[in-house]
Amino acid sequence: DVQLVESGGGSVQSGGSLRLSCVASGETYCVGWFRQAPEKEREWVAAVDIDSNTGVADSVKDRFAVSRHGNDLYLQMTSLQPDDTATYYCAAGRKWEGSHCVPDNWGQGTQVTVS
Repeated sequence: DVQLVESGGGSVQSGGSLRLSCVASGETYCVGWFRQAPEKEREWVAAVDIDSNTGVADSVKDRFAVSRHGNDLYLQMTSLQPDDTATYYCAAGRKWEGSHCVPDNWGQGTQVTVS
């Protein structure tokens, strides 16, 4: 299985920016970002496939941008708001459906806190 390691999380003030990174140990067909806030279900944020097709959730598409370089994945987040506070997870998969990457493997997550 591909191992995924996220980094780049932290604490920022409203309006701030962060860039999350996800380093994969091997080849990935598609990779994506999910997030989970306390007491909420995990939600899809963004994804990109091997052909650089991308998908970004409507709720963040004006503020977040997803990209990949090789097998590594990035999420540029701007104009962060307290509602963006969550643990952000990187996931890799072998199936691309409707601009989503169906996850097979997960990283451990990186915390983003916006105050």
